[in-house]
Amino acid sequence: MKRPYHCSFRRLAGFGRLGMPGLKGSLATLWLAPFLASTLTVCSAMAAEPGSEELARSVSADVPVARPITLADALAYAHAHQPAIQASLARVRTEEANARVPRAEWEPTVGATAQIFAATSNNTTAMYVVPDDMALPRIGGTTAVSPSGARWTPYPSTIVGASVLQEVFDFGRIAAASAAADARVDIRKHGSDADRLDVDLGVEEAYFAVFAAKGVLKASEDAYQRTKTHRDLAQKGVDSGLRSPIELTRAEADLSRYDIGRLRARGGLLVAQSVLAASIGAPELSLDVSGPAPAAASLPSLASAIQTAAARDPLVLEALARLQAQEKTTAAIGARLRPDLLATGTLSGRAGGATSGDAAAITGGGFLPDVPNWDVGLVLSWTLFDGVTLARRNASEVEEDVQKEEVALYKERQVAEIEEAYVRASVANAVLPALRSAAAGAVANYAQADARFQAGLGNAVELADAEALRTDADVQLALGVFAIARARAVFGRAIAEGL
Repeated sequence: MKRPYHCSFRRLAGFGRLGMPGLKGSLATLWLAPFLASTLTVCSAMAAEPGSEELARSVSADVPVARPITLADALAYAHAHQPAIQASLARVRTEEANARVPRAEWEPTVGATAQIFAATSNNTTAMYVVPDDMALPRIGGTTAVSPSGARWTPYPSTIVGASVLQEVFDFGRIAAASAAADARVDIRKHGSDADRLDVDLGVEEAYFAVFAAKGVLKASEDAYQRTKTHRDLAQKGVDSGLRSPIELTRAEADLSRYDIGRLRARGGLLVAQSVLAASIGAPELSLDVSGPAPAAASLPSLASAIQTAAARDPLVLEALARLQAQEKTTAAIGARLRPDLLATGTLSGRAGGATSGDAAAITGGGFLPDVPNWDVGLVLSWTLFDGVTLARRNASEVEEDVQKEEVALYKERQVAEIEEAYVRASVANAVLPALRSAAAGAVANYAQADARFQAGLGNAVELADAEALRTDADVQLALGVFAIARARAVFGRAIAEGL
């Protein structure tokens, strides 16, 4: 039973689960962190690409305007339309249908047959084969003969009939099989709950990733506008002879760098919006967030979180359900050796062409089944020994030991997952004040550098360093807010908070 806690691009594309449960490899971290780190770190020098404005407009023109959606609506839509959830629910319905199979043994079995033979007839008049779904008593009427007096002349024989079989008492055999089937339904239901929590986490990560992408885009757009103002100021200074030409070339290089950064930030936002649409199974190419970002819920105590998860984590419950299902399967296999009591009723007509012991006239020469018979009765059958059934029961008992170890493994892993998620969420919350302080300090440092530059006391290098520091602080703050929201969502998934 391998199931990760997080969605990924591979899962959204329908390629299944990735590895064992863990708090790594989530949807957002697959693309957001490396994408932003490589494309929006403004401290790296890059050359300008011509026509960036035209490129940005052409990219945006190919993507329709994203429809805004709230987080609650996104989750509700995913529950109703996400293919992963729909497939999981379909598996539950399939298992429920399978669970009705053993109970159907209580329903009567009705069968009919029509047969014609040409065969020898020693000590019987009618010849027939008894089908599996009929209880057809054998009736004989010819004269008994010795082996030396056997006759080898064939005679016609016909029979038609209908029979009803009804279970009367099964000694618990059907109930045991039904209990095992019901236990398999519980496994599927817990698995469906885990699938829904995985989808919820993917939606939440994608939703908060859009806010993070917007924050990074704002930081890059603001950096570009400030750098453009300084470039224009440097241009005027160079034209008036008050500044060295190197001031202008440095400003031009910085402007190109931030122009590339904001273009990539726009692309990052488009990617985040498309991932959000894919995470909920929406037909649109992209979706946008609506309103302010939802505040992350406060963390409960670690002890209460572990206690809560132990009672409702679907992964642990699924492991327990597998153990119970295996135990009930063992009982169902053993119940096959119990007696079985059936009621039977048959109406038939038959005739044989051979001369009977009382020399009665035979109408139709055996080709017309006109001799009627009926019967009702009780049939008790009991398999006293079946080596194959006993071997299957022993094998199922050995599998129970495996399932017990699986339960212990998942309980241990559950605690480790919760502890890791708790620490990550706590660290993310603890880092946020420092990120805000760094952003405020970067703004103050930039203000001083800007004032010195405009007064002619500072140079372009000093201003560029201040701009890079401020932009990086703004980006890190946006990512820090996202890290809190994501860490809280991962922690909520680890304790099955959405159930």
